[in-house]
Amino acid sequence: MKCALPPFFLSLYFCPKESVWRHSAAAAAVFENAACFTLLYPFIIARDMAKHLYKEAVLWAPLEGQKVRCNLCHWRCTIAPDGLGRCHVRKNIDGRLCSLNYDKVCAANVDPIEKKPLFHFQPGSQSFSIAAAGCNFRCVFCQNWQISQAPLVNVIDGTAYSPEKIVDAAVQTGCQNIAYTYTEPTVFMELCAETAVLAKQKGLANVFVSNGYMTPEAIDFASEWLDGINVDLKAFSEKFYRDLCKAHLDGILETLEYLAQKTTIWLEITTLIIPGQNDSPEELTQIAEFIAQKLSPDVPWHISRFFPQYQMTDLPPTLEKELEKAYDIGKAAGLRYVYIGNLPGNRAESTWCFSCGALLIERLGYHIRSNRIVNGCCPQCGTRIAGFQLG
Repeated sequence: MKCALPPFFLSLYFCPKESVWRHSAAAAAVFENAACFTLLYPFIIARDMAKHLYKEAVLWAPLEGQKVRCNLCHWRCTIAPDGLGRCHVRKNIDGRLCSLNYDKVCAANVDPIEKKPLFHFQPGSQSFSIAAAGCNFRCVFCQNWQISQAPLVNVIDGTAYSPEKIVDAAVQTGCQNIAYTYTEPTVFMELCAETAVLAKQKGLANVFVSNGYMTPEAIDFASEWLDGINVDLKAFSEKFYRDLCKAHLDGILETLEYLAQKTTIWLEITTLIIPGQNDSPEELTQIAEFIAQKLSPDVPWHISRFFPQYQMTDLPPTLEKELEKAYDIGKAAGLRYVYIGNLPGNRAESTWCFSCGALLIERLGYHIRSNRIVNGCCPQCGTRIAGFQLG
């Protein structure tokens, strides 16, 4: 359902107090006898206001010539003065990297956590889900392209909601967690971080739905407040990522291994099965074996059905038999939890004990019909089931 957040006005931040005006007054004193001051004064005001109207970004480094390097994602953009990063929502303003979407919340909904999808994370909980515009990928099959790709045409729309207001709304709507989703949360990391810290103080968990292009520095930055993440492993070929996402595979694999081996963040993986693009048995086997051998057999793998949209409307939806084939490949690779998504009513929506075969969590679409897990274990054989606050 849509969440009606209470409106409020975003204050203009001039820090330190009145520094813009004091600086401009000093400039006025210098130029008070110069005929050109009348022309220069508006530009001085505009320049100084720009520095303080935008939130300073996290994880960046200054370079020579007022250039900066952004260290949020694997692009590691070097950005010249007045330039933008690949995401088009981070800008170099006078040698200082700023976020252009910090105060631009473009989506806010209450969703089932299963919609992310996260099946082993607080099952049955409601997730207060927010987004700001922008993405560092250019996926031609993006389902949220209206907001993820909008900054490419200089549109960064949204409403200014403070982290406090977001957390309050999550609490008021009975949510157990906040999801940073719909677009790429890495590119609105500043809002994520400030909101997530407050959310933890209120007893809420935090989750990302991400393309997985974060740097190790970004993961370390988020590790204190990020509890769970679903990463799209879209394919296992560089050609797919290069041609259809304008990105690279290696960065995602590095991120996944770092998450699994160096953090305690709960991890699940989704692969959208696109006919003729990433559905060969060989490629699906590579994905499944990578998850099982490099990450963990306990990492859930969500196999999701493709529907034509955005710039990929010439392909049919994925056939059910192809999804079931991928499911069998995942189980054969040793994965304990393989799920089929976007196909309501399929047996592979539910969670089964990998040891004794007992039905543990029965699902229909995003709805939990029953959850039989007791203290994180199968009630029939006592096997521990991997996850975060399963029941």
